[in-house]
Amino acid sequence: MAIGDIIVGIDIGTSKVSTVVGEVNNFSQIETICSTSYKCNGLKKGKIINEEEISLSISKTIKDAEDEANIRINSAYVTIPGKYVTIVQNSITKEVKDKYAGITLKDVQTAIMQVRDIEIPEEQTLIDIGIDKIILDNGKIVSDPVGNLSSSFTIQAEVILAEKEYVKQLTNILKKAGLTIDGIVPIALAERNLILDTNELHDNVMLLDIGAGNTEIGVFEGNNFTYTNTIPLGGDNITNDIALVLNISEEESEKLKRQYGLALKSFIDNDNEIMLNTCKDENRNKVIKSSELIEIIEARIEEIFALVNRDITNQGIKQRINNVVLTGQGITNISKSDVAGKITLNIPVKTSTGRAISMVRPEFRTSYALVRYIAARPFAKTVSSSIDTETKESTIKVILDRIKEFFYS
Repeated sequence: MAIGDIIVGIDIGTSKVSTVVGEVNNFSQIETICSTSYKCNGLKKGKIINEEEISLSISKTIKDAEDEANIRINSAYVTIPGKYVTIVQNSITKEVKDKYAGITLKDVQTAIMQVRDIEIPEEQTLIDIGIDKIILDNGKIVSDPVGNLSSSFTIQAEVILAEKEYVKQLTNILKKAGLTIDGIVPIALAERNLILDTNELHDNVMLLDIGAGNTEIGVFEGNNFTYTNTIPLGGDNITNDIALVLNISEEESEKLKRQYGLALKSFIDNDNEIMLNTCKDENRNKVIKSSELIEIIEARIEEIFALVNRDITNQGIKQRINNVVLTGQGITNISKSDVAGKITLNIPVKTSTGRAISMVRPEFRTSYALVRYIAARPFAKTVSSSIDTETKESTIKVILDRIKEFFYS
């Protein structure tokens, strides 16, 4: 990356689209220029069900960002759910032409191009390369081999593939919003450096991001990105369960979930009475015990962890996971979720304590993490999104007219 690079990151979630624009400062850190979000229901259970709605929501966040930062955004990076991603481990050994001159940046960049040279299934396409280790001919592991005197070096890396059809949908969506795609990054991979603390970055960790409608799984063995997937359940399912069982409105259900959020009945201190305000039963002044509410929450949380447990067990990777780190707006406001997870998974579970995470509002964490991930890409020639410093009024007007027509027709 270079000082002054401006990176635009877009995260398409179940309930909203979030966009973060960041700039690389003189200390090679990301300064957030602006953060914008807009409601969106075009994604359900990890599947794109309405390209037009997603495109228009992206257009709204981009327009707001352009107005705030006084720029014109032409391209962006975007996240992809783990269910559409396949990770292939590969390594190559690169001979150095002149070991006395030292390894050059061109040597490394050429090696990265070679490590991506694998047989890719017809229905998939390459979206990223993740570098696990770089090993010199004397066995020394280095993060940056440039300048080292070595006759050869080995790169161990993950070749990250995605379903071609989903990538095509993303391309169409951003094109309708007037954008081209700079790159596509799995959600868990983008979040890793933001969510995990320093010790966890070197451990065998499963990152669980429980959002509104999906749970993202990311398994890391040190720097090695081992596995990712998506479970189509999240915090909205808990809200829906409460509304359905108690026969109350979604709004009251969400409020009760936040007020009494507890993952396990066994941790109830006082089993208080709760008056239901929107109950549709004949007895409109229905009163329940808080334990009845928490029992509903507990059942769905247990199911989410059970599905995660089944997935990692079937993949044969559970026994290699030392710790689980929880994040996501769908779970972090529910107390004792970590304890519930430990009971079901039989692995130590904790809520994320990464220092950087507290600096970002929850709704922007994934898009901000994406910008950070891109900024930290090693050996990249350039990472900047395409930005103009002057906005084009006519194009913005077209976008606004489309948004107005879609949402208010």
